Amino acid sequence: MKNLKRHSRQLISTFLMALIFESTPCKAQHPNASLLALSKADHTLAIVDPTTLKVTARIPVGEDPHEVIASSDGKTAYVTIYGGGAFHEINVLDLVAQKPLTTIDTRPLYGPHGITFVNGKVWFSAEGSKSVGRYDPLTGKLDWSMGTGQDRTHMIYVTNDAKRIYATNVSSGTVSILVDTLIPPLGNAPRPREDWNQTVVPTARGSEGFDVSPDGKELWTASAENGVITIVAPAAKKVIGTIDAKVNGANRLIFSPNGNLVFISSLGSGDLTIYDAKTRTLIKKLPIGHGAAGILMDPNGSRAFVACSPDNYVAVIDLKTLEVTSHIDVGKVPDGLAWAVRKE
Repeated sequence: MKNLKRHSRQLISTFLMALIFESTPCKAQHPNASLLALSKADHTLAIVDPTTLKVTARIPVGEDPHEVIASSDGKTAYVTIYGGGAFHEINVLDLVAQKPLTTIDTRPLYGPHGITFVNGKVWFSAEGSKSVGRYDPLTGKLDWSMGTGQDRTHMIYVTNDAKRIYATNVSSGTVSILVDTLIPPLGNAPRPREDWNQTVVPTARGSEGFDVSPDGKELWTASAENGVITIVAPAAKKVIGTIDAKVNGANRLIFSPNGNLVFISSLGSGDLTIYDAKTRTLIKKLPIGHGAAGILMDPNGSRAFVACSPDNYVAVIDLKTLEVTSHIDVGKVPDGLAWAVRKE
């Protein structure tokens, strides 16, 4: 009987510990995580504590900041200074000291916009030059670029192995798929040569925000002009479906971490449009403000953050209830969002 009681107490204790663990907020899973949010009007990058949702610091950035990404060690942020395709700067920020570090001059590539950090390097779209480019933080130099020949090469996605690049071309209404095949060194060449080839997939004019499903099998992009979602198979390099979602003014699109849901923001609507990725059916149109731009998912799959630019706040969405739970004041006209996870 004593053993039975002891066993029961152990089970209850284990159960309570499990409840405590499950209810622990995302900071317990990512103790050094920060939410990064750009204010286009205030020209600042806000650093937000993801547990308290309070701004802990603001760092000044350039005149027209649009997108932000953090290095893989979480210590450095890179901010594209866009200027409608006319500017040529990427601001580098020290997230530890919380201050500007330096500025990358991207010329001859103009209009840096979409940006990501993969394989130790910064990859970005250069809308004004119809190109994509790459910056090496170790050498402090632009070490590669490639033209797309498409109008308004705007957003960019690079696969984890850095062998494929996807980019939306807004005015051309296309998606560029760039694939790298290494060519063995010839003669006295010290290393293999990168041989990039492009396939252009027609989508819909105004295709801008896009994302790739977690399994890499589908690329979804939404058109700001006709509100249609186009689904591309990256492996086959062709369109495999369309959805007349009627998300006019569509700005950004993102998959939930488990790949089950797709979220589309719109600068022309006060609703966040949510689709079931498997059935391709509408789940909900969630009122969040007067329009929205950047979207970011919590890595633990519990929340989404949406930059409601006209409303001057970032809306926090509970992914279980699909309801707005709070707002964050990160500055006027918020847009680009990113995570920084510090690795000591």
